[in-house]
Amino acid sequence: MMDEKSTEQPILKNDKKTIMAWVMYDWANSVYVLVITSAIFPAYYNTVTRLNGSGTVDIFGIPMENTAVYSINMGLSFGIVALISPLLSSISDYTGNQKWFMRMFCYLGVLGCILLFWFDGRDQLHLGLAGAMMATVGYSGSIVFYNSYLPVIATEDRQDKVSARGFSFGYFGATILLLINLALILNQKKLGITDNTFLPRLAFLLTGLWWLGFSQFTFANLPNRISSKPPAGRYLLNGYQELIKIWDRLKREHQLRTFLLSFFFYIMGVQTVLFMAASFGEKEIHLRVTQLIITILLLQYVGIGGAYLFAWMSKKIGNLRSLTIAVVAWIGICTGSFFITTPLHFFIAGGCIGMVMGGIQSLSRSTYSKLIPKTGNNAGYFSFYDVCEKVAMMCGLVIWGYMDNLTGSMRNSIMSLAVWFSISLILLIWLQRRYGPKTKAGA
Repeated sequence: MMDEKSTEQPILKNDKKTIMAWVMYDWANSVYVLVITSAIFPAYYNTVTRLNGSGTVDIFGIPMENTAVYSINMGLSFGIVALISPLLSSISDYTGNQKWFMRMFCYLGVLGCILLFWFDGRDQLHLGLAGAMMATVGYSGSIVFYNSYLPVIATEDRQDKVSARGFSFGYFGATILLLINLALILNQKKLGITDNTFLPRLAFLLTGLWWLGFSQFTFANLPNRISSKPPAGRYLLNGYQELIKIWDRLKREHQLRTFLLSFFFYIMGVQTVLFMAASFGEKEIHLRVTQLIITILLLQYVGIGGAYLFAWMSKKIGNLRSLTIAVVAWIGICTGSFFITTPLHFFIAGGCIGMVMGGIQSLSRSTYSKLIPKTGNNAGYFSFYDVCEKVAMMCGLVIWGYMDNLTGSMRNSIMSLAVWFSISLILLIWLQRRYGPKTKAGA
């Protein structure tokens, strides 16, 4: 592993084949986000863990709401990624094996998805939680290395567009598989299937196989190295030393540090909504799986337009102003969601979320890419970005689960997210006033 292609040619920026290889990983892995975290698994989990109308389950002898257990389990998954990804990404910079680490996390996520095929009831709760955790750690860990390629394969003026293209490919690819699963679920009787758990479990299996298969194009064509540093002998020690250097530099990069703090608060809300929206719809609105899938499909297609809309908007008014508009929209979405009572309300909220979901994620990635100093250590800097995101997600999901378990209602959980968005909005406004429109992220 350590000697793989240690002397490669410099990466040609804006190369069509390289960019296609990069965006195809979004196509491959976004099925996890759509099927496992958004549309099918949360509702399936709620259904199979409910007994006689009660959602209370025992976890190590402690009775808890099933939705709270799911939320906290996902939060702990992101905590694991936050703990290990900085070290791994720093080591990868020295070893020149970014793609190797990306591939290994990908395969871990694939294995987690496939394992969920055997989660067929309440008695298999621990198996379901373990599979979901493996899939989440695998997906999130691979994204650390995936994101670090962006400033290397595309010039600064193309990064917004390439980032949006990746998210759009992800939306399209994931939608195709979700439509296949929806067609199977709607035709269960015609297919002669009497086991109501089989087709959802088949969806989890297909997700793993899709992710595994399409990622091979990425791994075959993406460069192994994104750094010109030669391999070092003491990998573990070098990893820690690199983290210390980046932390010291962040102390001096006040603009970057403030952006990361704002990012922490708004991404806490964004990702928590992404992971818990289906559970909210099933538990609070009593939506069926097919209704949830339709809502998620709406979110995906609107999200494609949203990603390009915010990329266009960033060219007109700047990244920071565009992000400010997105955060204001999120505050309105959280406040309005508290009053949702009908499927129609949920569909409308899904459309609004789709418009800002892809846009804020894509623009955040490209904004950070513009702000990081040109040191040649992109994986190290993006590890901080991803750690910030994963810690925020851990906090958001654990707080959501705590509020759900404490009050028995997810409506109180979603209102708590509006507080985090509001803090982020204040920081974004301060950042623009402090540095003005001439900042490279605001221009």
